[in-house]
Amino acid sequence: MQKTVERAFEIERRPLHEEVAERLREMVIEGRLAPGMRLNERVLCELLRVSRTPLREAFKVLAAERLVELPPNRGARVVALARADVEELFELMGALEGLAGQLAAERRSQADLAEIRALHYEMMAAHARRDLPAYYGFNRRIHHAISLGARNAALAETYGGVNTRIQNLRFRSNFNHDKWDQAVKEHQAMLEALEEGDGPALRAILEQHLRHKRDAVLEQWPEIERQQAEVAEAARAGGEAADNRGAKGMS
Repeated sequence: MQKTVERAFEIERRPLHEEVAERLREMVIEGRLAPGMRLNERVLCELLRVSRTPLREAFKVLAAERLVELPPNRGARVVALARADVEELFELMGALEGLAGQLAAERRSQADLAEIRALHYEMMAAHARRDLPAYYGFNRRIHHAISLGARNAALAETYGGVNTRIQNLRFRSNFNHDKWDQAVKEHQAMLEALEEGDGPALRAILEQHLRHKRDAVLEQWPEIERQQAEVAEAARAGGEAADNRGAKGMS
């Protein structure tokens, strides 16, 4: 009996490399690790206070998610998407979001609705204080909860794999305050459709939401390409100077 009680109060701890992967994932999403950036192991070990072994294991996790590439004998670097990749991924993501939304509206439980409603209000508060990282954290959880509410494991798995690859772009689509405000209005409409159990309406809102996200990203594409070119040049130059610049950008 005592052992049963002890197990009930145990805190589940994830392997260290998974914690490291989560930190790196957040840094990629928020642009602190920019597309095309070479990931310097020494700098990251110091920043995250870990050894090289869990860091390298974390790189493998992110490589499986196609956030990082591991070219032989050249070190890890953040994946940089081409414009064609972005257009295709957002097109696919719109279809997946729409299907997940329709199914979630039809299948969601009261507990699902309560969770999404609570996250929505937290997200709105973050938007009101213009805290984009906090806002986006709640935003991601809302979309994830909707995908789970669809009650379709294959859809959730496919959704997660595609969505991970464009998280950085979805984050930066809110850099334009007008488009950020529009996205918030769309989220309010999503919540209302979910509350009403209106699957076709939620599907249409989510598909439009993703089109707007795509358009916001493509409007920024000349600036994104310029930044990627600068990062690529720094990566080619290599050396401690490039590493130090990357460390400052990550702090």
